Amino acid sequence: MKKIILIFFVLTVIVFSSCSDPNALRFYNWGEYIDEDILKNFTKETGIKISYTTYSSNEELYAKIRAGSSAYDVMIPTDFMIERMIREGMLEKIDFDNIPNYKYIDDNFKELAYDPTGEYSVPYMWGTNGILYNTTMVDGEVDSWDILWDPKYKDQIFMYSSMRDSFTPALIKLGFSLNTRNIDELAQAKNLLIKQKPLVRAYVGDTVRDSMINGEAAIAIIFSGDAIYCMNENPDLAYSIPKEGSNVWNDALVIPKGARNKEKAEAFINFLCRPDISLRNTEYIGFSTVNAETLKMLPQELLDNPAYWPNDDVYERCEYFLDLGDFVKEFDRAWTEVLAAN
Repeated sequence: MKKIILIFFVLTVIVFSSCSDPNALRFYNWGEYIDEDILKNFTKETGIKISYTTYSSNEELYAKIRAGSSAYDVMIPTDFMIERMIREGMLEKIDFDNIPNYKYIDDNFKELAYDPTGEYSVPYMWGTNGILYNTTMVDGEVDSWDILWDPKYKDQIFMYSSMRDSFTPALIKLGFSLNTRNIDELAQAKNLLIKQKPLVRAYVGDTVRDSMINGEAAIAIIFSGDAIYCMNENPDLAYSIPKEGSNVWNDALVIPKGARNKEKAEAFINFLCRPDISLRNTEYIGFSTVNAETLKMLPQELLDNPAYWPNDDVYERCEYFLDLGDFVKEFDRAWTEVLAAN
């Protein structure tokens, strides 16, 4: 027992020391969104320790940074949130002299609308948002967002705890843009989500993967990379991008304003852009690579999987999120009303 207590104490000291070390690189990321062995490899190659923390939504990340937290050196928001953080002066410009591996990033993912000058971000992964369903629990073909309002699946539907991801199916079902700034359109989408709420089992984050793998529900809104992971673990699961369209997104690495370890952050970003590291990462987490060299190394079977690499027809039916500006307050208010509804 004394040996067990001693081992526990040593491990606690190691973890605490790493997290409290002012020289450690402080990395803030979505849960389950990197092969954590890569973090160990980075430390082994560079000697730079990493303090790793996770979040479950862009809104959570934004609130933490907006509150004045300077506890992070590098993080991975989604396109629309990066656009907002640039507009509000919350990000550092990146010194690309420290990121020579940026040359491997596919030009199709550079200087997009959320960072048109390409000064503040380095693309990380991309994908879609769709429906994961259990083929043994769902009747017929799943090709429409309508299934999320089918009373047959009461208490069998997982929705995201993320505001904009959960508004996606409602807005599309009504024929509206994901980036609407029309208060009446938003109200209609809100009411549609409130109408759906009695059918929803839970509003979840990263736990949706294990829940669907374990057969806890029939249907879930899910990111494409998470869908691939789930389908690999449970062959009864399938993924669909509804015929009405969906959201296509890019996540990118950024450095928050005031980061105390900026050069280490840039070294880490450069490491993640290395083709062999990028290959390990995309194969592990299941999300689509933005690395042109990594793409050449992937098996054809994966590239033929529409969840990993949707065809042009599907891509054209999808829409990127944009920064909503001040109208995001209306979304916040509407989302709060959805969550508060009985």
